[in-house]
Amino acid sequence: MSPDIETHVVADRDSGPYGITTGPDGALWYTLVGSGRIGRLVPGEQPTSHRLDPGSGPTVIVAGPDGALWFTEHRAHRIGRITTGGEVTGFTPPTPGCGPYGLAAGHDGALWFTEINADRIGRITTAGDVTEFPLPLTGAFPSAITAGPDGAMWFTLNQANAIGRIDGHGEVTVHPLPTEAAGPVGICADADALWFVEIAAGQVGRITTDGHVTEFPLPDRASRPHAIVTDDRGDHWFTEWGANRVGVVTADGAVESHALPEDHAEPHGIAVGPDGAVWIALETGALARVARR
Repeated sequence: MSPDIETHVVADRDSGPYGITTGPDGALWYTLVGSGRIGRLVPGEQPTSHRLDPGSGPTVIVAGPDGALWFTEHRAHRIGRITTGGEVTGFTPPTPGCGPYGLAAGHDGALWFTEINADRIGRITTAGDVTEFPLPLTGAFPSAITAGPDGAMWFTLNQANAIGRIDGHGEVTVHPLPTEAAGPVGICADADALWFVEIAAGQVGRITTDGHVTEFPLPDRASRPHAIVTDDRGDHWFTEWGANRVGVVTADGAVESHALPEDHAEPHGIAVGPDGAVWIALETGALARVARR
């Protein structure tokens, strides 16, 4: 049965909602990559936003272990922190021009992030202390990152066609993908494994903590899946950026795909909202709510 999908306009079409998460205050928080702002929406109320440097390029946003929201500023090469009251702080990693992108809270009480331009994984404490770990590859384009069920951090290597793992000591393991030039981007975890999307191959992948990879081709191989999240039922929802759809894959690999009501919406980030629905950041200025049945 198809889910109910509705859209909520939160910004103009040039502002570009990109990343989205649920905050500790029960609101949805999202990045506005085009206008350099952080937005906040309580379902049923009017959206608000907080200004950053206009050209900072906020991208991925997550709830931190300290009760604040943390985000990457890809163009400003910073890691940002915003309290639920709107107070913003920024931290600059040691490597100039590193291009932070993916971000996730770790098992160790810190946040871990990818540096697309520098082939590094970064770790930042809630006090703002940054450590960087170089990858054993060059031009790998580390993208999304998530905390795995094994206590390590797992991340996609978009241009190296692989999934990486880094432990708390900075030791990195690289797992190549079976499909050539698959272009993995988004990644999430469930209790047993990691799930990721291959934007160039039109597939969803699953990798166990011992490195075994299974790939599930999508009905539309040109749909360009971008971000993925696990819901509380154990299903994995993903955005189909190139096809204007949201998809879902179950633990056994069954795939469904559902059209979004707005044409050419450019769906990017995805999260489970405070109301239990799946929410999607649409780069054309809205958030989509997907009510699961």
